[in-house]
Amino acid sequence: MSFFNRLSQGLSKSRNSLAAMFPGQVKEKLSESEWQDIEDALIMADCGAPLAMALIAQAKKSKQPMQTLKDNMQQTLNINSPIHEAKPFVLLVAGVNGTGKTTTIGKLANMYAAQGKKVLIGAADTFRAAAVEQLAVWVERAGADIVKQAEGADPASVAFDTITRGIAKNYDVIIIDTAGRVQTDISLMNELAKVYRVIGKALDGAPHEVWHVVDGGTGQNAVVQVEKFREIIYTTGLIVTKLDGTGKGGVVLQLCDKFKLPVRYVGVGETLEDLMPFNPEAYVDSLLPQTTHTET
Repeated sequence: MSFFNRLSQGLSKSRNSLAAMFPGQVKEKLSESEWQDIEDALIMADCGAPLAMALIAQAKKSKQPMQTLKDNMQQTLNINSPIHEAKPFVLLVAGVNGTGKTTTIGKLANMYAAQGKKVLIGAADTFRAAAVEQLAVWVERAGADIVKQAEGADPASVAFDTITRGIAKNYDVIIIDTAGRVQTDISLMNELAKVYRVIGKALDGAPHEVWHVVDGGTGQNAVVQVEKFREIIYTTGLIVTKLDGTGKGGVVLQLCDKFKLPVRYVGVGETLEDLMPFNPEAYVDSLLPQTTHTET
């Protein structure tokens, strides 16, 4: 299955939800009730009311309203921020429990290994033995290596040891997994901040990227999570998962509009191929229902 077909299939629930309120035939001039339906559809898809209203206001002024809507959605998502290059490249991955963070790290390890890179994973989610075991399975499958300590060990210590080994053994990519944090738990967030600081002490300038994994189906909670995590670990990019299980695919637009952070990958399924590099054009094409154009 092609990249676009996999993405389109993964976003089918969101697209079908939008289609229920979009006009099947798009005229050069839509009625106010049709515009209201489109705006409501975008809001219900979790684009966020302010962004939905702004997109509709701009589209209504155009002679090609649907094309303008599509172009402006793509522009919202198109945040140009190149991934930092370094060797070793140190990536810190964070997110609350249940977002698919551990699985995503495994898929990233597989992707980097397939590029011929030597990959080391630091299992700093030491509070849940199951998390380390799950990560180890993915690491073995990817042909990568892992640094882990006993359950309950200091996560910052695991991160430091991983960086040290990565430098000594000439690894290309070092990925640090962190414990799933609840953004309302101050002590846990302080622990995450400590991991971030220790990584910088182990290697000057690290982490080079900090990617926050969010569940696309959690709506406004995802927005709150990004806001809180960004204050602690200076998030540089987002990975939005589980988009195949929700009709709320518009949340990606809201996140980009609010935080101006690039979406690096989206998850639309369980297989390795279903963690996909983010492409704004393909995303909008897959999200919006197909319409036919008629003259007025």
